[in-house]
Amino acid sequence: MMYVHHYLLTLRDCRALRLTDGYSLHRAVYGLFPDVRAGAPGPSGILFADKGGSDGLRRILILSDRQALAPEHGRLESRELPAEFLNYPRYRFELVVNAVRKQNGRREPVRGREAVEAWFLEKAPSWGFDPHAPSVQVADIAVDVFSKADGKKVTLSRARVTGALTVADKERFTHSFTCGIGHGKAFGCGLLQLSPLIF
Repeated sequence: MMYVHHYLLTLRDCRALRLTDGYSLHRAVYGLFPDVRAGAPGPSGILFADKGGSDGLRRILILSDRQALAPEHGRLESRELPAEFLNYPRYRFELVVNAVRKQNGRREPVRGREAVEAWFLEKAPSWGFDPHAPSVQVADIAVDVFSKADGKKVTLSRARVTGALTVADKERFTHSFTCGIGHGKAFGCGLLQLSPLIF
């Protein structure tokens, strides 16, 4: 069972949670859920995307494999994801990606809109879907730099990719949706946001 949550935060809530960077947002989102991994490595079961603010509210979209706890700050609207949600053949999508390539054993960011688009189109089949290439758009390219609790510096490149897709491999597609895509998932990348396309 998967759950979809909309975490709504006023400016006062953001101040109370001390939301200043990618790590503080990670801390606030992960604090909504019991840690069921018991220290073992592996997927957290939590994906999120910062949808930004409007009407005085900051909105965080969250997908999780378990129910959330009641938040100390802000408002959480939660519902179960319908079992049939992943049964459609085509979707409109939005995705914040950390586009990287391995070079000399290190992850190097993919730079520029055209390069990110080419990277995305190349990688998409491994995620179980075929994007409709003319519909794909890349926007909001940015680099976030922040420090984790242990003082380790994190540099994360982000790009928002939108468009339409056709499911090519249901099993891989389901895995991509439930487990996320690419790197940086703990910091708001990798959540495949979907709207079924019904003709």
